[in-house]
Amino acid sequence: MVHQYQQKISLKSLCQWVQLPLSSYHYKPLEGKPGAKPSLYTSMVNGKMVLNEDIVTTIKELLGKEFVCYGYKKVTASLRQSNFIINDKKVYRLMNERNLLLGKVIKTTGKREFVKHRKINATCPMDYLCLDIKYIWIHGEKRWYYLLSVIDVFTRKIIAWVLQRSIKQIDVINIFRRINQQHPIKGVNIRNDNGSQFLANSVKRYLSSEEAKQEFTHIATPQENSYIEAYHSILQSEVVERFELNSYYEAKLIMSNYVEFYNTKRIHGSLNMKTPQSVWDTWHLQNMSPLLENTRKNHIINQKCQTFAIN
Repeated sequence: MVHQYQQKISLKSLCQWVQLPLSSYHYKPLEGKPGAKPSLYTSMVNGKMVLNEDIVTTIKELLGKEFVCYGYKKVTASLRQSNFIINDKKVYRLMNERNLLLGKVIKTTGKREFVKHRKINATCPMDYLCLDIKYIWIHGEKRWYYLLSVIDVFTRKIIAWVLQRSIKQIDVINIFRRINQQHPIKGVNIRNDNGSQFLANSVKRYLSSEEAKQEFTHIATPQENSYIEAYHSILQSEVVERFELNSYYEAKLIMSNYVEFYNTKRIHGSLNMKTPQSVWDTWHLQNMSPLLENTRKNHIINQKCQTFAIN
């Protein structure tokens, strides 16, 4: 009606006739949700700004630990203890958007093969591999980094490791891809705990596709994964407690040097005072030499047969 007579009578008079406030007439609804848009960053105590996606990654890592069943308030408290300046409303929103609230966590599917024997009787290199994640505090950056290590049980050799701000399921897959390029994992027994990265369906599918046998330790039984636990304990006393790590790059360099030392120079009582690399090399030398000799003999026989056929 206002639009119909607006050319003949003033807008103010028309609004008074129909008892419509001018403010209501001029009102145009805004697109999207009302209020200010949520920020994309979160502050830290040191003034650094962190993307919300990094906060979500930290929350997933926290919830991925065994026995951790936190709601958003305990998650908020944990984040504040890690020097994040964040309130529980924001934590609730981030967790709710990604189905991380209690009762909304997406569970993995498929049957898990649990450890049948606590002690591992490995008979050769690449018979049994154990892996686990250790938290490393970087003093200079005032934050935790995550170390994923893979140990060969027979030789106690660390055959792969990675140090990162977070360990995701794709990182577990990639570390086994690198191992598989040098030492095929077909038929290898792989033991790990029930961390979310190891439980992931994508990890289980990859190991199954490579015909590796994955087994899980029982809840609250770290002694079933004692080989990698022992290595991380040694690492703690010989590196973490002796060096103040000032940056990620320094930590990565020190870890690289230590793994080299551990594999090639550090003697082990369980290996009759030998190093992991020497046990690895000795086994391959003893077991590959007969194979190489048979291959050489077969080659000579084939050459003689070809010579005889020509003559």
